[in-house]
Amino acid sequence: MPKLWNETIEEHRRAVRDAVLATTAALVADHGLRGVTMSRIAQDSGIGRATLYKYFPDVESILAAWHERQIASHLHELAALRDRVGTPAERLAAVLERYAFIQQQRHGHGEELSAVLHRSSHAAHAEQHLHHFIQGLLAEGAKAGEIRDDVKPDELAGYCLHALAAAGGLSSQAAVRRLVAVTLSGLSPRP
Repeated sequence: MPKLWNETIEEHRRAVRDAVLATTAALVADHGLRGVTMSRIAQDSGIGRATLYKYFPDVESILAAWHERQIASHLHELAALRDRVGTPAERLAAVLERYAFIQQQRHGHGEELSAVLHRSSHAAHAEQHLHHFIQGLLAEGAKAGEIRDDVKPDELAGYCLHALAAAGGLSSQAAVRRLVAVTLSGLSPRP
């Protein structure tokens, strides 16, 4: 097959996949996890059921693909904040604040959906990746004298991630920012 034909087919497959993922996420948001069927996803995506089954075997696999894409997008966003210009403490504050807001949004999807999505291997891998890059920022900040150095960066990274998971239960942006400020104050160098 000519190269142009292959590229066109890949674009079509990507468009179908994107439409299915977006439709499924919208349906789950509107009707809950149990209110979504493959037939409804196919209908609302504008494709046939047989076509849908060529891409995904069930609703859970669609949600897993959607979640994997969301996680990759969040990690990319956090990495961009980590890599921007600024002191280690400034970059760490930006990363932790954005992570806290992601946690707040994540819990807006409902406990049932969250339980299904966050037991996957890609979620565990992403959490480990995030832990390591926050650990790196903490080590950089400790070396610069901006972050406490009496606790190992690995332990501080766990502290940050666990503390900011509480943002999932907060209802306002101001409350999330206060949580981040309290978390950051625990990272301050000791006198």
